[in-house]
Amino acid sequence: MTKIFSTDRALRFGDCDISGTAYFPAYVNILNGVNEEFWTHIGFPWHDIIWNERWGTPTVHLSCDFSKPSMFGETLTFDLGVIRLGRSSVTLRHQISCEGQQRWTSTQVLAASDLDKHSSIPWPDAVRDTLQGWVTPQEELGF
Repeated sequence: MTKIFSTDRALRFGDCDISGTAYFPAYVNILNGVNEEFWTHIGFPWHDIIWNERWGTPTVHLSCDFSKPSMFGETLTFDLGVIRLGRSSVTLRHQISCEGQQRWTSTQVLAASDLDKHSSIPWPDAVRDTLQGWVTPQEELGF
């Protein structure tokens, strides 16, 4: 079964350059917010795992392909799929669109990390079980 997390984000003035075109560093910041929302959606809000459990999910790899510019005032739809789960990493595939038109895609690898030792850790069992339920091969995601 294909599982996709989807959420919308409006492009604000501060997300764009002087021409009104979305600025790629802002895209990465927005993407981080989408990831945070996903983790809350699956039951592991960052404010809880970071402060109480002392582990986090830093990005260890990120690639982006931009196909069409987005403009100030547009609302982008972010679709997130989990395409691979490792011992201490998860690979996410993102498709970002506006009114059904693809604007950019991204593949991102997050790693479970002990925040005090600054080293990778295996996923906690409950997290692994939850993430496993989201894994969908990229070919089945359609993006």
